[in-house]
Amino acid sequence: MKDEYDLSQLKSRKNPYASKLKKPVTMRLGEDVIEYFKEMAEESGVPYQSLINLYLRDCVAQHRKIDISWQRTP
Repeated sequence: MKDEYDLSQLKSRKNPYASKLKKPVTMRLGEDVIEYFKEMAEESGVPYQSLINLYLRDCVAQHRKIDISWQRTP
């Protein structure tokens, strides 16, 4: 191995993994939801935050939309 390297000839390029990076967000989730994913994490050996991300990614891929219908009470 050399003691020094000449990096002046090195060409820069975009990070090929930049589109795969994750952005930290703060979310308020119900305790039951967190517990559900933590139990799945224990069974599968996958971190619960990764499971939540995989589930949401699947929703995006399948173009799932939630039906929120508020019923009025008379």
